[in-house]
Amino acid sequence: MSAATAIDRRGLAVTAGTFVIWGVVPLYWHLLKTVPAIQIMAHRVLWSALLVVGWLALRDGLGWLRRLAAQPRALGALALSSVLIAFNWGLYIWAVNAGHVVETSLGYFINPLVNVVLGVLVLHERLRRLQWIAVGCAAAGVAWLTFSAGSPPWIALGLAASFGLYGLVRKLVAVDPVGGLALESLYLFVPSLAWVLWAEWGHGGGFAGAWPLGIDLLLVFGGVVTAVPLIGFAYGVRRIPLSVVGLLQYIAPTLQLLLGVWFFHEPFDASRALGFGAIWLGLAIYAGEGLWRSRRRPLPA
Repeated sequence: MSAATAIDRRGLAVTAGTFVIWGVVPLYWHLLKTVPAIQIMAHRVLWSALLVVGWLALRDGLGWLRRLAAQPRALGALALSSVLIAFNWGLYIWAVNAGHVVETSLGYFINPLVNVVLGVLVLHERLRRLQWIAVGCAAAGVAWLTFSAGSPPWIALGLAASFGLYGLVRKLVAVDPVGGLALESLYLFVPSLAWVLWAEWGHGGGFAGAWPLGIDLLLVFGGVVTAVPLIGFAYGVRRIPLSVVGLLQYIAPTLQLLLGVWFFHEPFDASRALGFGAIWLGLAIYAGEGLWRSRRRPLPA
């Protein structure tokens, strides 16, 4: 077996493992359901920032920060992306502990097609006929879910839109993925630390003794749960084709959906299944069309 093949398999394993972690992470946040979602979010930012920045400092000193500082446009873009990812993380944690795991999975099923729409509206990309059909199927599924529930699936749409916009901002600025995450974490570090200190000053915080030690450790380890999959994704996505990444990304929402139905016992009736089915059909058309075209494309010389 060649070294290149070994690297490909390692990248595939790391990327798949990353999506599995993201798929089962609702179980982790569920262990912290007694802690307010905004405090979980603040601790998540604090400990992941310390981990990522510390890891980069050991690997590269301050070189990663100097490279980012040399790109003034990147500094502003990463400030915006930090707000988007903070909103996404906070909404996700709240939704999981409020009993909306199934709807969070819907958000990440919709997300790839939101990316397509953003590509058309912002980057002026052109869609092929089957891609338009895929987007139409997803739109029909969301419309049906809105009609059957009496209101739009706001949680799913909020997650899909915020993560889609986050991905768009990160696409428009060429920075190292882990370095970008570190700077985003630094932007969020001070407000998160201020919130934690305010909460500990008699406003519902319990990290300094009111909560059990197990809760404290879970909050700290939440930084690892946040940072390690992101670093693993940055590692793996460079070593396997993007078409494969596009297929693997459905591992996470699929596991979230199964957890929502079988572990958290959230409702999933025929009406909701019909809406999900239309979205899944759109995803299948889009992924299948992309895979077919990638296989037809001639290999580079």
